[in-house]
Amino acid sequence: MLENPRRFVIAMSLATTAGFASLIPAGADEVPQDKIELCTSCHGEAGLPPQPEVPIIWGQHFYYLYVQLRDYKAGRRANEVMQGIVEDLSKADMKALATHFSEKQWPETSYRSEATAAAKGETAASAGQCPQCHLGGYEGNSRVPRLNGQTVPYLTRTMLEFKTKVRRNSPAKSSLMVSYSDEDIENMAKYLAGL
Repeated sequence: MLENPRRFVIAMSLATTAGFASLIPAGADEVPQDKIELCTSCHGEAGLPPQPEVPIIWGQHFYYLYVQLRDYKAGRRANEVMQGIVEDLSKADMKALATHFSEKQWPETSYRSEATAAAKGETAASAGQCPQCHLGGYEGNSRVPRLNGQTVPYLTRTMLEFKTKVRRNSPAKSSLMVSYSDEDIENMAKYLAGL
């Protein structure tokens, strides 16, 4: 495990941008191993990120992963590390990375929700009609992300970023999240992570 994954990602991103990393030409459905390794340095070699605020991407839906990469590149989603990484990715690279990680098995986490927080989170999520899009088990579908089993810090941060409009790639989510208190958001994150 890397001592400082963020520093590694930035260094690799700069090396790639500067042309110092050896790149294998990417076809329509293949992606260079160095780009996969760059992703796994933060998102985890076995699917579980070493840092809990980093999302699980193994087993996430292809289209969602592709759109997020595209949105980072376009600036609709803000993250200094990710924007540096996607800067030089082609559309074929983004599709290949999304394919690679979507075909992996979703990793099991050991997180279990505390009953009171989970009950409050379930009530809040139901009130916002979250199961309508993310489905009853919050497994998502081809265009909507899986939320169940994601990390609490990532889920909390993401919902707060929608609420404060830091994340601008889903205006409907921003409108919905404004209606929740920060406590509601934390409880929803705990509920979803424990499913």
